[in-house]
Parts: sequence; structure tokens; C-alpha cells
Amino acid sequence: MRILHTADWHLADRLGRIDRTDDLRKAVERVADYCRSERVDVLLVAGDLFSELAGPEALRESIKHLQETFKPFLRDGGAILALTGNHDKETFCQTLKHAMTLAAPSTGEFGEIVDPGRLYLATGPTLLKLVDRETDKPVQFILMPYPTPRRYLEDEESQRYQSLDEKNRHLMAAYTSRLNAVQGHARFDRRLQTVLAAHVHVRGAQLNTLFRITEQEDVVLSDADLPMGFAYIALGHIHRGQCLAGQKHVRYSGSIERLDLGEKDDQKGVVLFDIGPEGLRGEPTVLPLEATPIYEIDIQTPQEEIPALRERYADAQNDLVRIVLHYTAGVDNREEILRELNAIFPRWYDRQILERNALDKITLVGGPAGPIKSFEQTVRDYLQQELANHSEEFRAAVLARAEELMKEVQV
Repeated sequence: MRILHTADWHLADRLGRIDRTDDLRKAVERVADYCRSERVDVLLVAGDLFSELAGPEALRESIKHLQETFKPFLRDGGAILALTGNHDKETFCQTLKHAMTLAAPSTGEFGEIVDPGRLYLATGPTLLKLVDRETDKPVQFILMPYPTPRRYLEDEESQRYQSLDEKNRHLMAAYTSRLNAVQGHARFDRRLQTVLAAHVHVRGAQLNTLFRITEQEDVVLSDADLPMGFAYIALGHIHRGQCLAGQKHVRYSGSIERLDLGEKDDQKGVVLFDIGPEGLRGEPTVLPLEATPIYEIDIQTPQEEIPALRERYADAQNDLVRIVLHYTAGVDNREEILRELNAIFPRWYDRQILERNALDKITLVGGPAGPIKSFEQTVRDYLQQELANHSEEFRAAVLARAEELMKEVQV
């Protein structure tokens, strides 16, 4: 059975002011291309299929795109196994799963053989089997979503905790217990080759940063608590692709795109592996995915640096850029600089503008102090500057809304 391991798609995500939908859809389409070219039987998505930033309309469009993209793969007898991660909205995913079950009610009970040709979404610990088209023998899958209280803390005692650390300890204990319970279930067949898919932070993984979660908030599973008697362990949650402790069959696939500045140097990909009656066949293969360039530009002397930036980044139209601009009041034309930077880096997602005063080193004596701006005028001036590159219609709409909000605050 040929299996493609991927994770952390974060469909319909945003980075600052930039909608990442098109970037992520291109990556998903590349994954579908690999499913076809590599004759994949099972696409295994180890969590975080959707972004927590996605609204109802964006989620609907994401599902529509998945349906259109993977229809040929499913019609040819492929199967998609997915599980929920920490960024997947639990209520939405539960609703989606119930809707899929209602549409196809005879999909099998816990631990039974399921039919290919469809998507299976695990919102809780799940055991299922798929028959290998080559050997006509089942391969067993355990799907373990991210440990959240709603998914794993079922008894009243475990739901009592006084601190974040205590909560995480309860979750880690419950997660380990549920994983052991699945392996002890009457329908778990120890004679079959088994693949474990989990969305969890395993201690020892290398990471730059955690994506929109702090290490204190995360639930970290000890590598000693991760059972090793599996043909392959497909992990999600850590966005950098890697093996754990040098074990080729235990790995994070990484995300399919660079999602923030912490991933600027990451090479993205998916992992292809083959399971036979004897277990893992050979070493898994990493198939590359082209990733969007993402970086930071720090400008100290705009008049000197911008001409060079224009030349150096002539092809930066699709790059994701964080801009840190230092300019000198009374010397540099702020608005002109921002227009030029917007032309060079149209997909800047964040910018920090730091003003220097040309008179910083001159002591001025006497003369009345300048007028102090009101809060309202400060807001108006700021919005005028930030909206300088937008259309007049858009600028007027934002300013009008700002006036309404300021009136509400005053009431």
C-alpha cells in the first residue's frame, strides 16, 4: 500500500493583511499531482486541515476546492484519511463528519474495514482498516487528533485543574491512555501492519517556533510514551519536516507551505512510503513542494537603499515580506517611500514604521509648544497615512466607519 503522508494544510489561512488561499491551494493541487504520479493508495493528512481564521464562507470554498481537486483520486479508488489538529474548529469538524456519515451511513464501525473512494475525518481516537489493492490484505490505521479537553478529558476528575501545567498533564495522561486503549480494543489486530497518525508535539522535535501557540500552552508528549511497534508513525503539528531520533519511520511531514517568518528557511514537502505484509518497504521518500519566499526587509536609509531594493527584488511580486522602515522626518518623504515599497513588495504582510527626527540633536529654546492632537485627530491622521495607497472609495468607507466607532466610544 502506497501512502502519502502530509499535514498542517491550514486551508483559508491569513498572514497579516495577506489571504493565503491561493498559495495553499497551489500546494494542495501539487499534493494531488503526487497522488496521481506516484500511484498513491492512501493520502494521510495528520491534522490541521483548516485554519482557525477561516470563516464559514472560506471553509465552504475550501471544501469545494478539495472535492474538485481530489475527485479523480477518489474515483480511482484512493482514500483520504484525515484527523483534526489544534487549529481545526472542533464544532465545524464534528458537523462535517456527521454530514459525511449521514451521506454514507454504511462506512463501518470502530476498527472495521472501510471502503476506499472517500474521505474519512477523525475527530476523536479512531481505528480503521483499508484493504491493500496490491496484496488484498488489510492495513490498520490509528488516528489520534490533537489533545484538547473536549476530545480527551471525559471524566469529571480530569476536568478539574488549577493551572495550565496541570491541564496539560491531564491531557497528556488522557492522550496516552486513549492510545493504549485503542491498541487494547478487541478489534485491534496485532497481526496486521499498523500506521499511527497523530497531531501532537513529541519531545525532541526540532522547531523554530510553534505556530500560533506557545510552548507553555502546548501539550508535549514524551517520546517514551510514543509506542514504537508501528510500521510507520505519521506526525503533524510541527511545521518542519524531520525524523525523530534518527528513526526513518517516525517523522513529521511538515506543513505544505511557509506559514510565517519562523519558517522562512524551511524546505517543504510530503512523505511517500510503502507498507507491505512484512512492514515498511525501504526508506520513506520526501517529495518536494515549492514554497513561497518569506522574509524581512530592514531599511535604515530609504533614499540610498530603495533603488537597490528595486533592482535586487525585481521578481518579488509573490514574496511575503515584513518591512521595517526607518525614515527621517523632514528629510524623507514618508508617503512616497511607502508607495515605492508597495510597488516592489505588493504582498507585504506587516510593516513597522519608525520615525527619526532630523532635529534630534538640536536644542530648541523658547517658543510655545505645538498643539496637542486629540485622540480622534490622531486616529484620523494615522488612517489617512495607512490608507494612502488604497482607492478613494475604500479610504472613505474606512474613515466613515472609524468616525462611527469614535462616536460610540464617546457616548
